[in-house]
Amino acid sequence: MKVNLSLANRVNTKRVPAYVWQIVRLVMIIGISYVILLPLMSKLVSTFMQEADAYDPTVRWIPKRFTLNNLRIAWEYMEYPKAFGMSLLIALSVTVLQLVSCTMIGYGLARFNFRGRHIWFGIVVFMLVVPPQLLHTPLYLNFRFFDLFGLIPGGGVNLINTPWPLALLAITGTGYKNGLFIFIARQYFRGMPKELEESAYVDGAGAIQTFIRIMVPGAVPILIVIFLFSFVWQWNDSYFIMMYMGERNVLPVALTQFVTRYFVEMSGLSSQQFVLSVPYASVLESAGMLLFIAPLLILYTFAQRFFIESVERTGIVG
Repeated sequence: MKVNLSLANRVNTKRVPAYVWQIVRLVMIIGISYVILLPLMSKLVSTFMQEADAYDPTVRWIPKRFTLNNLRIAWEYMEYPKAFGMSLLIALSVTVLQLVSCTMIGYGLARFNFRGRHIWFGIVVFMLVVPPQLLHTPLYLNFRFFDLFGLIPGGGVNLINTPWPLALLAITGTGYKNGLFIFIARQYFRGMPKELEESAYVDGAGAIQTFIRIMVPGAVPILIVIFLFSFVWQWNDSYFIMMYMGERNVLPVALTQFVTRYFVEMSGLSSQQFVLSVPYASVLESAGMLLFIAPLLILYTFAQRFFIESVERTGIVG
């Protein structure tokens, strides 16, 4: 008995005090917050600098000459209202299509027993690790000469610089990050009680009717998560937008071109002749990026409560 008490006392003396773990957590939180917020704060401060501040080495976080002119230039040369409307329409359309297709695919993989189900699910998981650059050439050629499996004569039609490539990828569940959305939907539907479907089948409901009237209302949390993830990623996507709609006035395209347009107009030279003012160009890019992410910040402000509640109810962690 004495030996056991002595061992227990030794163990207690070796325990790390609770305040040490609190300090460790605090340091980790501060470090992660610093990594996340530093680029955003740097862009925010640069947005309100005048051109002279961009060349002043003493200006770091507080502009000496506060101005809103950079935002005006970005708004004007990005043609922001038009580009914003086009980007919003594309993001919402693609998001809705991805929500429908990925939810139905996830439900089918979770609830129906058919030959090759596990193989198809393995392909879905494999989609998560395949970089989009690997499929760049075949996807581009497919939509450049789109013939619908040879049904369209004359070498097909050109869908580049139209929203159709993004829409078709979303409808078929093969768009940007769709593998993740299918995986999330499948895992959620697998956890729902089978008695819900069985009672609907007993009442004479079909598979589609059961999915729409029984399963979808019970899957509202996962629908919110997929919708928000899809919208944010589609809004931030520049790779597929530049590949399929590089000549359309959408925000990712406008963001990459407006600085050059501004300096070309101010210098009166051609794009090959003028010399880019790198420090001030960075300031203008910061203003354009702020306008670009502003809708997402507003969306997060109003939707964060629903998003957090949905994530907690779906069990998504990490």
